[in-house]
Amino acid sequence: MSELDERITELENRIAFLEHASQQMSDLIYNQQKQIDRHVRDTARQIENLQQSMESGDSSDETPPHY
Repeated sequence: MSELDERITELENRIAFLEHASQQMSDLIYNQQKQIDRHVRDTARQIENLQQSMESGDSSDETPPHY
């Protein structure tokens, strides 16, 4: 194999490695974004529940009158 062929083969190997690494990172970012979206929805739902609870005058945290 000539030196040029070896260099081409080495570059092809590096490109293949980088393509694989890029795909792995893309998959990871996609999965993280799905988790972030789920956390945002859950947080918004909890905030809404808390606001509704506060608006309805939920007194479950208050001390009973006989104390």
